[in-house]
Amino acid sequence: MVGARLAVVEGLVRELLKEEAPSRIAALTEELFQAAGSISEEDGSAAEVEPRPPGPAPLSSPSEETGLSCASHHRAALAQVEEGAVSLWNWAVTKHTGSVVNDEQRAKLRFVACRLVCLCEGSDPPEGTIRRQILMSMKTGKGWIDIGKADLADGFLEIAMSSIEKLYAKLLKGSDGEADIHVHKADVEKNLFKVLSYQAESAVAQGDFQKAVMCVQRCKDMLMKLPKETCYLSILCYNFGVETYEWKRYEQSSFWLSQSYDIGKMDMKYSVGKEMQAKVLRLLATAYFEWDCNLYLDKALKAVSLANQENLHPAGVFLKVKILLKSGASDEDINSAVAEFLHHEMSLDFCLNTAKLLLEHGRESVGFDFLKSVPERFESSPDLGKIALLHIEFLLQNKRELLAKQKVEEIIIGHYTGKQLLPEALNRLHIILWDRAAKHYEAKSYSEALHWYNYSVSFYTPGQIDQNLAKLQRNMASCYLHLKQVDKAKEAVKEAERCDPNSIFTKFCVYKIAVMEKDTDKAVEAVIEMGKLAEKLSQHEDRLRVDENTGTNLLSLAAQIALENEQQVVAIKALEYLSEHLQDCRQLFAALKCLVRLMLSKFMAENEDKRDEDINSMLTYLTLAHKRLAESFTEEKFTGDMRILEAHWFRKVAWNLAVQFRGYPEKMRDFFLLSFKLSQFCPSDKAVLIAQKTCLLMAAAVDLEMGRQVTPSEQTELLTQALQHLQACKEIWKVLKLTGDFAKDPTDTLLLLYEFEARSKLNDPTLHNLMESVWEQPQTEVKTLEIIASLAMESPARYPVLCKKALKSALNLHRKQPVIDAVKFSKCLHSLINLSLPTGLTDLDACVLQEVWHYFEDALSVVSSTDAYPEMEILWLMTRAWNTGIFQYTVGKYKEAEQWCGLGMRLLNHLGSLKKSYEGHMIGLYSEVLDKLDRAKRFLPNEEE
Repeated sequence: MVGARLAVVEGLVRELLKEEAPSRIAALTEELFQAAGSISEEDGSAAEVEPRPPGPAPLSSPSEETGLSCASHHRAALAQVEEGAVSLWNWAVTKHTGSVVNDEQRAKLRFVACRLVCLCEGSDPPEGTIRRQILMSMKTGKGWIDIGKADLADGFLEIAMSSIEKLYAKLLKGSDGEADIHVHKADVEKNLFKVLSYQAESAVAQGDFQKAVMCVQRCKDMLMKLPKETCYLSILCYNFGVETYEWKRYEQSSFWLSQSYDIGKMDMKYSVGKEMQAKVLRLLATAYFEWDCNLYLDKALKAVSLANQENLHPAGVFLKVKILLKSGASDEDINSAVAEFLHHEMSLDFCLNTAKLLLEHGRESVGFDFLKSVPERFESSPDLGKIALLHIEFLLQNKRELLAKQKVEEIIIGHYTGKQLLPEALNRLHIILWDRAAKHYEAKSYSEALHWYNYSVSFYTPGQIDQNLAKLQRNMASCYLHLKQVDKAKEAVKEAERCDPNSIFTKFCVYKIAVMEKDTDKAVEAVIEMGKLAEKLSQHEDRLRVDENTGTNLLSLAAQIALENEQQVVAIKALEYLSEHLQDCRQLFAALKCLVRLMLSKFMAENEDKRDEDINSMLTYLTLAHKRLAESFTEEKFTGDMRILEAHWFRKVAWNLAVQFRGYPEKMRDFFLLSFKLSQFCPSDKAVLIAQKTCLLMAAAVDLEMGRQVTPSEQTELLTQALQHLQACKEIWKVLKLTGDFAKDPTDTLLLLYEFEARSKLNDPTLHNLMESVWEQPQTEVKTLEIIASLAMESPARYPVLCKKALKSALNLHRKQPVIDAVKFSKCLHSLINLSLPTGLTDLDACVLQEVWHYFEDALSVVSSTDAYPEMEILWLMTRAWNTGIFQYTVGKYKEAEQWCGLGMRLLNHLGSLKKSYEGHMIGLYSEVLDKLDRAKRFLPNEEE
């Protein structure tokens, strides 16, 4: 039976022959290629059946008959495989012609078909089968070479060679005489020649020079019998020469090109022709020239001379001149070479290229003489101006500027006398003139630069509108400005505006003149126009697309010019527009730094009423810095270290500005917040954390301060903001406290007080929870409690219970001091009594009076124990006690009146210089109170015993 792998391949072939979908064809092709590659000779060996000996057929045993039947069946199966292979071959040809399969797929299908045919060949195939196999093997090998897989071609070319030998042997075996042998040999040699040429191609592709030489030599030896193949073999060697030349294998290239030329001469009837031979020789000369001009100079000259003899071509003459120049030949020899084609038709471009070559190699005498002779040959040519342009270019290169000017002036005269240059040549002339002017400008020879620019202006008609003319006028304006000829510069810019009013370059010229004349308003106006135009970078300038950095470059230059001319306001405006358009982070931050410094300087010099705008500008600059720092994470050129350095600079500046603008609370807060935001791009070390904490505390403090002076709705917003800052600050403070000892740091106290104020004024229900933590802290300071008490009653807050509790806690702390601070104690007690005993109330609850009585007793105790108690506070206590007694007296509560008035009398005794002022009056009144009290007692019923 046919091998299993062969059966798989056969099945795939049948499937492919029925397929139409390109994607499926491609997949099946690849599958077939892989499967066919794994088939071995054993898969087809079953076809080898022992032939029957001659004579009558012997009787067969049953087992022999079965064997013969199997062999017959196997041969039939292989015949089917062979038929499928041939069909596949023809199908691939058809589909390739129809572009269904590409070159590589065709090569793979040929590989499969050829492989199958070889396996089905048998031990003694007929002549037709061998011829078919030769054809298929050759084409398969050639297919692999054509797609650049020469290594896969060798095996099939060897099969073709082997099949040719089989065919020759078969033909000899069946021949009847010498004549037949010659016919058969000629028949076989055609195929042999092709196979050898393909093997040479494969060898060259694989870099096997020796094998390629051997194959070509055998082909060359066969040309006597196959003269028609002379042209083919000559071109094949030329192609080898081209390939090896491109690979810079000059030695091999020269060999193949020499072979091509020699083969081309072998049979003139079938030669490639003189043009091709000349082409071969020119490339051979080039190969020698590039291989080693000094060593192979004679060979290169000989080859190019032969080429020119075969067929005179401009390329050949040019190459000969080039080789002679390289060799250092005399002017006489070069003149002789040039003279070779003076009597032949050559194009103007060729003549110009030759002149250019001569002049570039320093052969001025020969070059200029030749150039002078060219116009005579092309008098009627519209391209005659090219000669003059080349002449001018080389005169300038050789520093013969006066002669070049004469030539330019001749062209200008011709322009106005009917001998205009073609547009392309005129454009080229403008470029030459501008280049020369630019060189003089760079050398600061501004008058000479203007001379060359004026030549260019000469070719424009009055009133002409052209963007190039606008650029030309701007360049001239720059020269005039350097020469301090401002009026002429203005005229040139005015002309530029007429030609191209929307050019950023024109506005820049206007700007430069304004700066030079110290016209600040006009300079600022020009900068504003430049800023607007910088946003339109898609417009065209001088027929070329504006470089994306043009706008920023000009604004940067504008700022620089303003600074150099000490025009601060103009520089600020230029830098502001520049910062809006800069994409490069480093340049942007440099511009912003400059802006901050300039604006701060301006701020310090200005009146108070103009400062708000400057402060807002600085806020804008720092806000932009923060925005771009946040965006810079996506910019590869801006490293992390750069970001940190810039962030540190801007956060410190924001901090310093916040401190400096403390007279502007809202702005101070904004700068502190910006400093905090900018610091978030810095590593969170201790210093940065402290700065962040302080920024947020200051921002909260400012919000609270501003909240005391605004409408209720505005106050709510400010207090809410303050709470947000405090919450962020708390988080930072938690981290910061882990880095060291902050026992003396007041941050906890400030956070508590700020939060208490914000929440109390917002009527926040969480306020009591906040205070619970305060009451639980034994280390709360007296000052803190007193401030809490004050804030608890500061409008719109009203928390008397919290206030009283805070004051009581403060008094307790005062009492616990080794020595009571009478002044502080008096103030605290004053507040507590005021809160507990409002002025003007007469109908007081007995409990309240009792509570307040204890406060007075505390006061009296301290007053009695020290002379430091403020006299005015004693007076105030005395007055409050006395008035309370009088109020009790007026409502008939004589006993209570006597107690409170008596308290007042006791306090009176502790007054100093003020005692006499009150003593007389109070004693009289106190006597009345006592009398009333005695009378009241008489009317009271006696208690039962």
